[in-house]
Amino acid sequence: MRFLIRRVGFFFLTLWVALTLNFLIPRLMPGNPAIAIMARFHGRIQGSALKALEVEFGVNSNESLLHQYWDYLRNTLTGHLGISTTQFPLPVSDVIRTALPWTLGLIGVTTILAFILGTSIGVWGGWKRGSWTDNVLPPVFIVTSALPYFWVGMMFILLFSAITNWLPANGSADTSLPVGFTGPYIGSVLQHALLPALTILITTIGTWILTMRNNMITTVAEDYVRMGRAKGLSNNRIMYDYAARNAMLPSLTGFAMSLGFVVSGATLVEYVFNYPGLGFYLLQAAQNEDFALMQGLFLLITVAVLVAILAADILTAFLDPRTRTA
Repeated sequence: MRFLIRRVGFFFLTLWVALTLNFLIPRLMPGNPAIAIMARFHGRIQGSALKALEVEFGVNSNESLLHQYWDYLRNTLTGHLGISTTQFPLPVSDVIRTALPWTLGLIGVTTILAFILGTSIGVWGGWKRGSWTDNVLPPVFIVTSALPYFWVGMMFILLFSAITNWLPANGSADTSLPVGFTGPYIGSVLQHALLPALTILITTIGTWILTMRNNMITTVAEDYVRMGRAKGLSNNRIMYDYAARNAMLPSLTGFAMSLGFVVSGATLVEYVFNYPGLGFYLLQAAQNEDFALMQGLFLLITVAVLVAILAADILTAFLDPRTRTA
């Protein structure tokens, strides 16, 4: 119980610090969203509308910084994240609600798949050290993991879209189809997601393979593994119950953080494929000085990472009781 209280207390303290920084950083930057949106209309909005826009965007210069801070905390807790200047006049919450399912469906599933495949290959490579599997697969996928996301994506577009015209190169679905849970629309969504998913999978799986392989090699040399062999246990039971279970513990935190960062989207991948996920909108917000949307996305990323780390700590404590005393 003491372990859980410490972890939950650290979660809320870190969240408060992140919220405070999320409030201060945009206000330390030159300009504000009201000025940015007036500049976009090239003088077609009169200066008398500036104050109204500042109030709407939560940057009223007539109020003290402390008062703005309390308003920001209250609005954040009630889900009012402001108005997006990029998608004006849509609220930030609506923009996030629209983009989040695409990111979770594409990057979330691909990240989990990369972890499962990479961990499985790493377990087998570490257990069968020196075999052809260990000599071929880890080096190949480690090389692919060093390739830039955007380069792999552009090569896929060149090969499978520009040359062969087998798969679509951009978007999330065929815009001519009605949106809904129909066979043609779901098929179109899967077709559009295939190339970006392969890009993420190829460029991330090598990290999990190398990490798990090295952990397995270290774990196999432990005394409890030797004891399992001396007791005459089967190789499969020793590999999974003794070696793999303990070798996987250091990877849980990294996997939890990668799941947390799923909500940020693979920005470059979504940009290359013009995929309407959170990473695509985050890049647009940075390019257009959309402070409210950036704040909302940064807050979402922070909360997701903190929740993922808290879940990983609790799971690690459940699997390895020794960590509860830390």
